[in-house]
This record gives sequence, structure tokens and C-alpha cells, in this order.
Amino acid sequence: MASNGFAMLSILVLSSLLASSIRSEEATKEFVLTLDHSNFTDTINKHDFIVVEFYAPWCGHCKSLAPEYEKAAAELSSQSPPIFLAKIDASEESNKGIANEYKIQGFPTIKILRKGGKSVQDYNGPRESAGIVTYVKKQSGPASAEIKSADAAGEVIGEKNVVAVGVFPKLSGEEFDSFVALAEKLRADYDFAHTLDAKLLPRGDSSVVGPVVRLFKPFDELFVDSKDFNGEALEKFVKESSIPLVTVFDKDPSNHPYVAKFFDSPATKVMMFVNFTGETAESLKSKFREIATSYKGKDLAFLVGDAENSQGALQYFGLEESQVPLIIIQTPDSKKYLKANVVVDQIESWMKDFKDGKVAAHKKSQPIPAENNEPVKVVVAESLDDMVFNSGKNVLIEFYAPWCGHCQKLAPILDEVALSFQNDPSVIVAKLDATANDIPSDTFDVKGFPTIYFRSADGKVVLYDGSRTKEDFISFVEKNKPVSHREESSTTVRSGEHKTEESAAKDEL
Repeated sequence: MASNGFAMLSILVLSSLLASSIRSEEATKEFVLTLDHSNFTDTINKHDFIVVEFYAPWCGHCKSLAPEYEKAAAELSSQSPPIFLAKIDASEESNKGIANEYKIQGFPTIKILRKGGKSVQDYNGPRESAGIVTYVKKQSGPASAEIKSADAAGEVIGEKNVVAVGVFPKLSGEEFDSFVALAEKLRADYDFAHTLDAKLLPRGDSSVVGPVVRLFKPFDELFVDSKDFNGEALEKFVKESSIPLVTVFDKDPSNHPYVAKFFDSPATKVMMFVNFTGETAESLKSKFREIATSYKGKDLAFLVGDAENSQGALQYFGLEESQVPLIIIQTPDSKKYLKANVVVDQIESWMKDFKDGKVAAHKKSQPIPAENNEPVKVVVAESLDDMVFNSGKNVLIEFYAPWCGHCQKLAPILDEVALSFQNDPSVIVAKLDATANDIPSDTFDVKGFPTIYFRSADGKVVLYDGSRTKEDFISFVEKNKPVSHREESSTTVRSGEHKTEESAAKDEL
């Protein structure tokens, strides 16, 4: 009996160890596929649908996303068929060619790749595991879901969703193909469905047989129809109809998706910021809505923001709370027009003056520094013309953000570069805080920090994409200067370096 008891104990111990081992394996198994330059293309080619995160190991947001992304990958891998999530270190030198191919500007960036990478879509979904699973499952299905019952229509449309529903006499033909193509193109940001029976839909004329697109929304007129299936016209209809007549920017999270769509809109943006609890708030908002109604269909998008909950927007535009209530307009070419401390009776006439071209553009700028004696010169929006465009100098300019770690590491290197050119009057090394100053986007494309450009004395503008060393910067400047400036300046740089070494020797003595 005793031996049988020990045998049973052994079995229990072994079973426990085996179970522990299995649990350990499950706990350590990684469901996110790890990609690099050696396996990226082969892996993408094997999958009709795959999600790829482009990350950097040092990125705080990437570290926060990692456990959620892994949980989502584990759940999605158990789907039938399984859905795969992958990741690639886009900061690794050997992977930068892939990062450039997919135009990665920041971390983490997530892309949805279809048909072996032939179709690439931005991931615009949540960053927590449950939300990732829901969003990815939806994205892996058809771009437009067919509605076959009233219950299905209720689930798809709901009370708070914005959904474009195509009504068709048959699920084929030019109009149906145009609708499905748009659904595929915009599926990351908009919901689409289609049906053969308008009677199943909760609102609108139930007798129509189509083809017609009915866009349902929880604001303004609740639904709107269009029969124009031209690709560009249909896209414009869906995008413009999905934004409220006046978007509200406050702390209510249900308004946030509309705020995102508002800022993504290509239309001229008219924004009023006011203290919602102030005495004149309601009269200002009422007049603003009246103006928005009168300009409907004229490529203007309107937003009213609670100043208390819109500090980020005010900071972005370089505005002060003392200027509230205010109206600021931003055109597609990034020009801005400001009416500070606006009162109700001024809104209509000021808008008319803007439309008539009588309002001067507003420029966000830090004050021009009273002293600018450091090796790297400070440029602000108000001094950009004088110091860069009209100076007749060769200017190496860094666009930076004060909080950017890479910019902070670069600062002493640029100081050294500036000192190397201190005896060359044709060269200026400069910096501009891109978070506090407007930048002419038609000349400088700044999407990350630091971004470095060189503007030569003869007007040539070149983006710097080399290594961030003193020697490489100097070589880049010399290479891109006008020929007439090169010979004299190379001698000057060498003599400047010689003097520095000579001074150092004297200090040692």
C-alpha cells in the first residue's frame, strides 16, 4: 500500500510539474510575430491580412502598447481563420529601408496590410486589447456589411453611429461597385453597409429602390441621401455629411470622434473658442451656428470649443486665454486669421470681411529675441524672412521641439558645427521651435523632430537626412553651398579649426 501511495504521490507531483510546465510555456509564448529586414517581405507576402506595428524600443508609448498588443494577438490567433499581429523595430538601422517605404514618421505606427502588402491602410483604432480585437476583426471582414433584416439594421446603424448605407436594386453594377470601392478606401475611419430593401432601415423614405446612399448620423438632420455615385462626389458626400454642422469640442468623449474628423477635413476650418460657462456663451454659440448654416456647402467646416477643455488647441495656435472669446480660421494652405475678444455683433461682419479677403493673416510667433549671441541663432516666425529667406546666407536650420530628447542630444553637436563656421560670414546655423512658431509648409515639411533643412544663399532648399555628427553636417553644408562660396569657406573653416587647436595648445601651456 505504501508503495502504491508513493507511486500516486509521484504521479501527482509529475502531473503538477507537467501542468506547471505547460502553463509556463503558455505564459512565455509570444503571439506577436517579430519581423526584421530578413523576413518582412516573405511574411507579408504569405498573409492576405496582417497588422504590423512599427516601433522603437526606447519609445514610451510603444512600451505601454506592448502588453495590450500581445493580449490582442493571443486572442486573434485563436480565430478561425487566425488573424496575425506583427511588429518590427523601425529604429534599427537595417530596418530603416522598410520604415521609409511605409513612410513611418513616429512611434508606434500601426499599419494594416492586405493582399500580401499590395493594399496598405492606417490603423486608427483603440490601443487597448479588447478594442484592438474588435477593430481588427471588423477590418478583416468585408468593407460593407449586407443588411438583411430590421434587427441587423438596428445593430449596424444604432442610435449613436455614423453609417453610410447603400440601397440597391441589385448587388452589382456601376453604382454598387463605386460604393464598395469607397467603402474599401475609407473603411479605417467610416462604417458602411448595403441592402436590397430600404424598408429595413430605421429612417428615411422606405419606398426607394435605389441606387441611393443614405448616411445616418446622431446629429443635425439624422439622415441625408445622395444619388451621385461619382467616386470623388461620393467620397466628399460621406466625409462632409459625417461632420456636424458645428462640431463641439469639450470634455464629452462622445464628441471626440467628430473633433478628429473635423481636423482631418480638407475644408477651411472656422473655430470659435469660448468659455461655455460664461454669460455670453449661449448667445455666441447661437450666432455662430446661424453663420455656419448660412455658409453651408461653401467648403467651410465649423467648430465651437470650450476654452477650458481646449487648452491644447489654443497652445497649438499660439493663442492666450485672455483673447477668449475668439474666432480663428485656418485655410488648407495653413494660413490663419484671428478675431480675438469677439462679441456677438462682430461675428457676421468679420466673416464677410474674411470671405472678401479683407482680413490680414495671423502668424503664430515667439517674440524676436533682443539678443541672439549664441553660436546657434534663434529664429522665430517673425524673423524667418530676414534671417533665412532674405539674408543672402547659407542657413542650416533645425526645427525642434523643447521636449524632444533627440533634439536635446543634437544641441551640443550643432553648437560645434556653428563654431566651425564662426569665421565664415556666409553660413548661419539656426534653430526654430516648431511648437511655438508657424512654419511655411510649402517650403519646409516638418512632421517630426528634429527636422533639419539647408537653404543656400541662392535659394536651394535641401532636407538633411545624414548622420548627426559634426563632420557630416559640415560636409553637407559645404557640398550644398553655391560654388562661389565653397573655396573661400573651406579655407575659413580649416583656419578656424587651426585657431581652435592653437588656442587649446596655449591653454595647456
